[in-house]
Amino acid sequence: MKKTLEEHATRFSDLAGEYDDTASEEYLACCDLVVDHAAPGSEDVVLDLGTGTGAIALALAPRAKRVVGRDISEGMLDRARQKAHEQGAANVEFGYGEFRAPEYDGPVDVVTSNFALHHLSDAEKREAVAVIAALGPRRLVLGDVMFFGEADPDEPFYSPEVDDPATVGTLADIFTDCGFALTAVERVHDQVGVLVGERAGESTAGAE
Repeated sequence: MKKTLEEHATRFSDLAGEYDDTASEEYLACCDLVVDHAAPGSEDVVLDLGTGTGAIALALAPRAKRVVGRDISEGMLDRARQKAHEQGAANVEFGYGEFRAPEYDGPVDVVTSNFALHHLSDAEKREAVAVIAALGPRRLVLGDVMFFGEADPDEPFYSPEVDDPATVGTLADIFTDCGFALTAVERVHDQVGVLVGERAGESTAGAE
């Protein structure tokens, strides 16, 4: 991680008020793909890590039994709670949590994350996915900054001072090493994509 958790939290708290209004087309495309691939059933619990202002969590709330959003930025969490209240989303709960310490020990069927994991180093990403796997979800859906080709720091999705994206191959290896079979790879941009992992041996027939 190129900055401390506190530095990242402060940065995103400062951006919280305008974050939704400045989202790129690629970010929004990733949101749509993450929601589509998450596909929770009506009895499923979803854990959304790096939830930000709750875009993924709130989009999944009508389809799931419960959605739990976790983030390190209190400013982003406050905005997510405000949106949940405005939308009447009573089955969504937001609170502090990190990728490697999500502060959640209940049942979870699907884990999602969008545009957040790239702040961790590759070793930290591996630790995070191992923690996620230990929670026992059948599906992990990651939308993020990731390299499909050569890294280009001049592109808008990669800020070397704060971001530490991995290659798609590195992320695929992490998924499989942690017990997830990679079932889909969606390329949105040379440096943006969505990966879907299913628990090895798990059937997806029950998803609604």
